[in-house]
Amino acid sequence: MAKGKAMVTYRAGSSLFHKMDPRIKIASLGCAIAVIVMAHNLLSYILALLVTVGMCVGAKIRPKDSLGPVFCLFPFFIIIFLMNFFFYGKGRPWGKWWIFAPSLPGLLQGINVVVKVILVMAASACLLISTPPVEMTYALQSLISPLRFLGVPVGQIALIISVAIEFIPSLFEEFNLIKEAQTARGAQFESTNIFKRAKAYLPLFLPIFMTAFRRADELSLAMEARGYRTSKRRSAKRFSLPRLGDWLILSVSALLVVAQAFLLKAGI
Repeated sequence: MAKGKAMVTYRAGSSLFHKMDPRIKIASLGCAIAVIVMAHNLLSYILALLVTVGMCVGAKIRPKDSLGPVFCLFPFFIIIFLMNFFFYGKGRPWGKWWIFAPSLPGLLQGINVVVKVILVMAASACLLISTPPVEMTYALQSLISPLRFLGVPVGQIALIISVAIEFIPSLFEEFNLIKEAQTARGAQFESTNIFKRAKAYLPLFLPIFMTAFRRADELSLAMEARGYRTSKRRSAKRFSLPRLGDWLILSVSALLVVAQAFLLKAGI
C-alpha cells in the first residue's frame, strides 16, 4: 500500500457536502450510522448501502478514498470475522476443536459485523473529507452545548474529539512507515496464507501504541507551554441558521432511520 493512501483528511471542494452546515452533516452522519447498524436482512442492507453510496456521491468521494482505511485495517476485519465465526455460540456448530466451534450463524454474524463496520467507515470518511477539523470542533461543541447546563465540560469534549480525529492521519502514516520497514526485513504482509499475514501484522501494534502515547504526551506539553487551562471558558464560533436545503437533507436522513426501524420491527 502506498504511503498515505489510507489517510482520510479534509480536502477543499465544492460538493454538496462541502457546502452543508457542519452541524447538519454530523447529525446526518448519525442518522446514516443508525441506518447501517439496524440493517438485518437483504432489503435493509440495500438501504444501508444506498445511504452510504449517496453520501459518497454527495461529497464527490471516489471509492478508493472512502475505502482506503478499510484496506489498511484488513487484519482487524479478519480478527473480527474469525472471533464471530469461531465463538458466536448460537446454532449447531459444524464441529468443535478445543474452544473453537464454527457454525453457520457464526459465519453470517462475522460477515454482518464486518460489512457494517466497513459501511460506517465509508460514511464517516464523507464527513472527514468534506469538513475542516476546526469547523468540526465548533460544530460538535455547538451540538452538545445544552449539556453545559448539566455541568458537562462541552469545550473539552469537543477538543478531545477533534484532536483524536487529527491524530488518525498521523497514525496511519506511522503505520505505513513501520509496515515498509518490516517488509524490508522480510515480513510477509502480502502472503496468501491468512495466518501468516495476521502474524506479520502483530509486531506493528506495539510501535503504533507507543507512537500514539508519545505524540499525546508531546501535545499535552505543547498545550501547557502555550498556557492552555481547562478551567478557562473559551469563545465559540457562532453559526448562522442552516439553509433550507440542509434541513431537507436532515429530514430525509431522519425518515430513512424511521424506515429502517420499521423494517427491523416488522421483520421485513
